[in-house]
Amino acid sequence: MSSKITPKHNRVRVASSSSDTRLTKRKRGDYKYTYISSKTQRGKDTWREANGSIIYEDSDSEIEPVSPSKHKHQQNIEDYSLVEYDREIYGDFGTRGSNGIHRKTKVSSVEFIILQNWPTLQTQNDFLREYLPWRDEYISVLLGLEQQINGGQCEDCGGEEGLIRCLSCSGEHAWCPSCAVKAHQHNPFHNLQLWNGKFYQSTTLQDHGYIMHLGHGGHPCPNLVQHSNPSPWSDLGAMEDVFGQGEGDTIYETQSGLSNLVIVHSTGVYSHCVSWCRCPGAEMDRHLHLLKVRLFPASITRPQSAFTFDVLDNFLIDALECKTSAMSFYQKLRHFSNNAFPHKIPDRYHELMRVSRIWRDLMNRIRFGFGHEMDRSPGPGDLALYCPMCPQPGINLPSSWKDSYDDWLVMQRYVVDGNFTVQHMKMKTPEDDVSLADGKGYMVTEGPYETHITESKSSCSNHCAVNAANVQRSNLRATGVGATACARHGCFVPHAVVDFQKGEQQMNMDYSICNVLKYPSEDISSALIIYDVACQWSIHFHEQVDQSYHLSFPRSIKILPAIGKFHLSAHKLPCFARFSLNFITGDGHVDGEILETLWAPFNKISPTARSMTLSHRKEVLDDHMRDSNWRKLVRIGKSPLLQKFKSLLKKYHHVVQGVNNTQGPYEELTNSLDLADVQKWKKEAELAALDRGERLDIYQLRMDKAPTMAEIRLRLTENELSTIGRTGAIAWLIEGMNIENAQDALRSSIRQQSDDPTASQKIMIEEKRQKLLSRINKFYETAMVITNGMELEGGEGLQQDDPELCLEEADGYNFPGIDVLEEDSILDLSNNADSAAEVAELWMPSWVASDAIMDDVIMALRQKELELRKGQANDCLEKLHQALGDRSVVFRERLHSNKSVHHWGTRSTKELQKITLAINKHAREYHRSRAAMQRLGADSDTLTSYQSLKADDLAVSKEVTEENRHGQGSDKLAWFWRINSVTNSQKSEWMYEFYRVNWLKAKAWYDCWSEELKLVQHEMYWTVCWFQNQELMWRRRSGESIENGHKAYAEKQAFMWAEFAAEGTRGFQGKWSTTS
Repeated sequence: MSSKITPKHNRVRVASSSSDTRLTKRKRGDYKYTYISSKTQRGKDTWREANGSIIYEDSDSEIEPVSPSKHKHQQNIEDYSLVEYDREIYGDFGTRGSNGIHRKTKVSSVEFIILQNWPTLQTQNDFLREYLPWRDEYISVLLGLEQQINGGQCEDCGGEEGLIRCLSCSGEHAWCPSCAVKAHQHNPFHNLQLWNGKFYQSTTLQDHGYIMHLGHGGHPCPNLVQHSNPSPWSDLGAMEDVFGQGEGDTIYETQSGLSNLVIVHSTGVYSHCVSWCRCPGAEMDRHLHLLKVRLFPASITRPQSAFTFDVLDNFLIDALECKTSAMSFYQKLRHFSNNAFPHKIPDRYHELMRVSRIWRDLMNRIRFGFGHEMDRSPGPGDLALYCPMCPQPGINLPSSWKDSYDDWLVMQRYVVDGNFTVQHMKMKTPEDDVSLADGKGYMVTEGPYETHITESKSSCSNHCAVNAANVQRSNLRATGVGATACARHGCFVPHAVVDFQKGEQQMNMDYSICNVLKYPSEDISSALIIYDVACQWSIHFHEQVDQSYHLSFPRSIKILPAIGKFHLSAHKLPCFARFSLNFITGDGHVDGEILETLWAPFNKISPTARSMTLSHRKEVLDDHMRDSNWRKLVRIGKSPLLQKFKSLLKKYHHVVQGVNNTQGPYEELTNSLDLADVQKWKKEAELAALDRGERLDIYQLRMDKAPTMAEIRLRLTENELSTIGRTGAIAWLIEGMNIENAQDALRSSIRQQSDDPTASQKIMIEEKRQKLLSRINKFYETAMVITNGMELEGGEGLQQDDPELCLEEADGYNFPGIDVLEEDSILDLSNNADSAAEVAELWMPSWVASDAIMDDVIMALRQKELELRKGQANDCLEKLHQALGDRSVVFRERLHSNKSVHHWGTRSTKELQKITLAINKHAREYHRSRAAMQRLGADSDTLTSYQSLKADDLAVSKEVTEENRHGQGSDKLAWFWRINSVTNSQKSEWMYEFYRVNWLKAKAWYDCWSEELKLVQHEMYWTVCWFQNQELMWRRRSGESIENGHKAYAEKQAFMWAEFAAEGTRGFQGKWSTTS
């Protein structure tokens, strides 16, 4: 079998000579993807993954994973080497029994593996088909596991009946009761079953005499009273049923000092006999004895229940990952214990709620270092994790950052938003609420915030989302929450999340914003605040701060208000230029809507948190926000192949592409414009960036410079009446091009006729044909003179009209196009001697057959026609510039501003249709001129300058019709707006205004991407510095620790942060930047 690599466009295929199956194995970073060829519903070739799972392999590659159809194949394939098939790498998705060899090759640091002698890989459905023949056999094996094990003999002692088996232990085992207890002395949470003579039924270690000794490392207390006839479980019947006892009930102990303890584990709920320590004073430390064996007591004085550390960790992770409520989690454990009768399992739901809160509080204090700094209490936000990528003086910025960084580079960037789903009901007895971490995380401290609240009302008539939530709900304490996050990475800011009392009032958000402005911001001179209603909020913000005792922020910080790109489209047009992120220096390429994506997980937990106590709800919300920030942190240094969301590495590759995409159009447009005008516009942009306010209005079109409708109608009429008359060869060539235009006009008239034209309409068309035919005959007579009697024959035939440029001319906009007209159509395209005048071929030099090109006369005519065709193309593009600008004005002034439903037939629509017909006419003429240039042998530079014209290039300019639209950050003008010929268009006052705005915006797009690239490069460095700072803090705590456990934990944390720093260094090396 032979294999060959077939590059096609941007994909790499592996073609096999003996099989239709083609597959590739791609090594990209830490992944290897397997793809096989497939067909779409329309029969087109495509690629799909043969293996949906991810197969890991070490690699330093940082290329974004894409399918073979999307990979950019830019270099030749080389460096072949044979490698053996690795079953461990490919796993079960490799073929069965395949010993094939595949070749490995590298393409621009991307490794492809081309396999030989390897059949089609198995898909998920293939595995299911394999299972079906074995289904009955599997059932027999599973039922066979229910029979008695080992013939009923104990495998350890051999002398007793082996009636007990364990479902948690690996393998099949049969024990007698005493051997089972001995085997599970250190595994008290295994699930045991007892053979009752007919089948296995559930049993417990407690039923067979298992005792859990506390206080002495699992051994009995030396002070425990010894009895002559020790039977530790003989008097357990005197105790109350453990399932009937609740936390805090009186504990009944046996003569041996035993008591029952309900223990909740991740595999179920268990009851065990516990032998407490009898040493003096030990009775008060029973809860500590439980902690030392990794059991968390449900109460401190006389614990009746305990939770393993494992189940508490599982619950917190389930709550964060799956949004599982405490009730659902505990119900799952009850079903694990007894799926048939879960109600027989003791209810410890309330204990789980209480203990999980305590466990969360302890873990947070330990993880943030307060277990090592017992003399210091956590302050506001000290139990919260913040963004390691944002600049923070004294944490991740170098000591000389003031001298080495530009101000815009270290600017604070925040986004503010509200969520009305995260509500909270009023409490019956709020005075009894106990808080464990009020204001220590992301929610603000309750006391000062409550005293600050005042009423305010929104007044923006074009943004009604605020007032829509201003509905009084008598049963709600909070109608939602407002939060602030870093705008670039979506990390919640500590101590900045507030509750809404009645909708989203600006005073609520003022409190949040003031808190974030005081967060590590030493000597940072500016802050970008992105808020949906920044146009209103920014007006009185400083006044509100001055009037409030609880609001303050460093006045050295200059606040730059902005509106997110999506919400900006809902605002009035004057808000666009003054609050758009596109015109703020230092914003980069931020959309300002990242906080919207963070609300989804909160919406899932809001029903659960709605009825919690105030403190409990705050702790739950803090935990989810902390987890959200943590997930972003752990994905920063990873290869982009290992993450589902944007990382710095993935963003870096995206930004580089963005810079390349915007730099070329910006420079082309700049070079095509008058230098004096460009310098003037550049100075205006610099002043607007500094002073802002009204100066930003330069990014809006001044519509007073747009032509009136009368001027547009006059221009169209003049174009229709203009004629050119010349003599000689040049005049003959120009006449030929004019005849082509006349043929196009006649075809256009025919297309605009109805399906069943009247007799007078047919006569009119025939008259036009006769006149046109007369011009064509005269053209042929002149051609005989020009070519010295040479008989010319056509070459490729008549240039077909583009159907997309003819649709506007058909009645009802259903014209099928020239290439699909019916036989009886009035526009007959039959290629014969009697062809109608509108489709007759012209003996132009560009249509001459190849055998006549060598004639000197024809060669000279071809050169002259080529120059004329260039001029024709320039004229067409100039007319397209003006016509497209005119259509944009009509859209904005007549149609786009009208709120009613528009119908064809109105005066504005007729004017628009007339302009569109002119645009299509110029576009068809340009197509003819470019096609002629190709036939005339124009060089590659000429064809590059005169590119193919696409239908999308003729769209209405949204810079005129929708200045404040969403998603314009990467917009660019069509190619023909950026060629040198546009200088003449600037003579028109309206076109000057059009180019001015488009150049300013093109410059803004390019500046945004350039700033984004610098920001990403610096964020890589700041991130590693943040990790290193965390490592140094834990190294210091380790050195100051006296207790061995404290020291070990500090070393573990320092090691983790060092791994983060090392991984970030490996991934960012060569890309990051340390100075401006």
